[in-house]
Amino acid sequence: MVRLLAVGVSHRTAPVELRECVDFAKDGVDAALAALAERAVAREIVVLSTCNRAEIYGVAETDTAADALGRFISEYHQVAHETLRPHLFVHRGAEAATHLFRVAAGLDSLVVGEPQILGQVKDAYAAASALKHTGALTNRLFSSAFTVGKRVRSETGLGEGAVSVSYAAISLAKKIFGDLTGLDVLILGAGEMAELTGVHLRAQHVKQLTIASRTLSTAQTLAKALNGRAVAWSSLSDALSAADIVVTATGAAEPVLTRARLEEVMRPRRSRPLFVIDIAVPRDVEASAGDLDQVFLYNIDDLRTIVQENLARRTAELQRADDIVREEVERFSAWMQSREVVPTLVALRQRFESIRQSELHRLESKLAGLPPEARARVDEITHLIVEKLLLTPTEQLKALSDESTVIAYADALNRLFSLVDEKSKSDGSQPQNVSS
Repeated sequence: MVRLLAVGVSHRTAPVELRECVDFAKDGVDAALAALAERAVAREIVVLSTCNRAEIYGVAETDTAADALGRFISEYHQVAHETLRPHLFVHRGAEAATHLFRVAAGLDSLVVGEPQILGQVKDAYAAASALKHTGALTNRLFSSAFTVGKRVRSETGLGEGAVSVSYAAISLAKKIFGDLTGLDVLILGAGEMAELTGVHLRAQHVKQLTIASRTLSTAQTLAKALNGRAVAWSSLSDALSAADIVVTATGAAEPVLTRARLEEVMRPRRSRPLFVIDIAVPRDVEASAGDLDQVFLYNIDDLRTIVQENLARRTAELQRADDIVREEVERFSAWMQSREVVPTLVALRQRFESIRQSELHRLESKLAGLPPEARARVDEITHLIVEKLLLTPTEQLKALSDESTVIAYADALNRLFSLVDEKSKSDGSQPQNVSS
């Protein structure tokens, strides 16, 4: 019997230091898929790797594959398994589907409802599918996950409002300037927060996106990714003079923008306002700079207030999102259960029919003297006996709702009646026919 497994770590189970050590994206997901395929641990595999999670979804023949997948994560990244094991999660069957559906819907994200994760799930599946590592079960699993993600976005208000500091910064800028189209934006820093803010700003069709960092090559790399331009740190004053919006996220120990420097920048601007968003910890901008005329300074605490207010409004939408996940899990579980039950029942019926035919053949000499009507009656009676014998186990097995019990019963039937032989005789496309 096949097992659907989800094994990995996320921001809920492991600290960022450990998550960084098991990032499959560093060497490329394709390489991880190839290495995992070589081990033949699972016959279908998908690797999902983001800044907040490293997860493997697999379809395997035995439950021991769960431990093998966990050990693969350790060994592939050269992390002691004793270190990683306490942080690993293992989900099976419907629980694995529930986990993936919640991930795709943004319900398992660090920022609940964030929209980027659905695209990342799609990319993970596309990578595995392109390399022929997916199959009937993972195809259906991820297709259902995409449906969940779309439904949650369209049927709930979970995606509305700023729920990340970087997005809150953009929302605040729009309140002050209205349309951001045509504005010049300067970002100080080239880290993750700076990049995410830049992505949001680029979506607002700003006129110019400029990146400044103490390391010019780092600024150039981010500027290329955002279709912007990089400037040397020594040219910061000119960049500040040209900017309408400044976002600071450098990670410096001391303020990089003092009141005196901004005062100097503001003199030739006359009445043109400067919107400064300081999302760094510790702060990049001297607090008193916000007292300058036409300088609108907001720090990360101001933005977090906006985020918390929007999260509070979203709480009411969480129940509806959870309901959608539950509906789709039930639909997927019913389909998955049919894959377990139907082939076993078909094989059981074939085994009983084989026994019936064998016995009729053995008694052929004794039945030869019977008239055709009597022989037909014997065939009918023996067929009815088989149907009666199969009726109760068929109904009981189909009525089971607990997945572990279904697997246990199906395994028992397979072992008791040696049904593997019957399955191998049947059409190999049968599981796909059953699942369609």
